[in-house]
Amino acid sequence: MGNIGEEIKQKSFQSQRKKASLNLLYTASWYERGLKQVWSQFGISHQQFNVLRILKGAKKPVTLMYITERMLDRNSNASRLIDKLLDKEYVTREICPDNRRKMDISITPTGIDLLDRIEEPLKEVVDKHFNLSEEESRILSDLLDKLRG
Repeated sequence: MGNIGEEIKQKSFQSQRKKASLNLLYTASWYERGLKQVWSQFGISHQQFNVLRILKGAKKPVTLMYITERMLDRNSNASRLIDKLLDKEYVTREICPDNRRKMDISITPTGIDLLDRIEEPLKEVVDKHFNLSEEESRILSDLLDKLRG
């Protein structure tokens, strides 16, 4: 992948800020395409992967609100995602014993196995597409945090 001007065949930009903005959008799309190839091999979407990642990290049953608050894509319909993961037997959903109005959601051993199988192909894509040093990665992460305010 070359520089953004070459990639989108644009010689000049109104400002460096505009160039950086377009570069961020273009790079996010490029990176997402690489990751999507991995998830599609396993029959899940990136949103479903994100839910499974959250559940595995929780190490205990959690509520839908817990998942929603941690989603990378806040526009995702977490309830619908859970339904799809239930159909694939990657998660369980049970009535919370402490509060019958809440549902406890957990990752199943099958869901954990899926994440384990995805790990190596995902690492390969990340290593290929995200060729920054640890220090460069820290700087980029700090700049992205600053961008979001």
